[in-house]
Amino acid sequence: MFTGIITAVGQIKEATPSGDGMRLVIETPSGYLDDVALGDSIAIQGACMTATEITGNQFTLDISRESLNKTMGLDQLAPVNLEKALRLSDRLGGHLVSGHVDGIGTVVHFAPVDAAPDASWHLVIKAPKELTPFFAYKGSIVVNGVSLTVNVVDREDTTGCHVEINIIPHTLQNTTLGRLQAGDAVNLEVDLIARYVARLMDFQIKA
Repeated sequence: MFTGIITAVGQIKEATPSGDGMRLVIETPSGYLDDVALGDSIAIQGACMTATEITGNQFTLDISRESLNKTMGLDQLAPVNLEKALRLSDRLGGHLVSGHVDGIGTVVHFAPVDAAPDASWHLVIKAPKELTPFFAYKGSIVVNGVSLTVNVVDREDTTGCHVEINIIPHTLQNTTLGRLQAGDAVNLEVDLIARYVARLMDFQIKA
């Protein structure tokens, strides 16, 4: 489990074919891996992965074809958001996050809300139809591993919906979200509680 609070920005240094998937080598800030052991889980752009090798400030992971098909940004040499798995003693600063990407969204709009140098930014994402029921006003969403709050859900139709989010400067400076542009694809994870509520409702209707 994770919280969606990014603890570092790393860099994919190598991405090579391995079996039906890929093997990635990720460089982290100095000291980031000091408390990480082989087999530990680390979320990469919101996707839970397993550290299979650790050398200095780099760790290696294997990613399956299924995971590559269900995510974005894990097959190219680029910066990535990192979060270590949650300890039971940790503060839950964001919300409960599983690290399982539910779908791919598309950035529709991303710009500062005004001209002030410390302005927050307005992010609008087009989410796929199958995820639409899980979004609610002031509910939670994970975008590329970052726990964020939904401000508006609108333009719902047969293709999906628009989710509007406000992002503060601190988040932009300490995650990869500041690099987003209109048209970019992003990894999305819906709220864990909403997922189970939807399942229970579906079960009751069928019963």
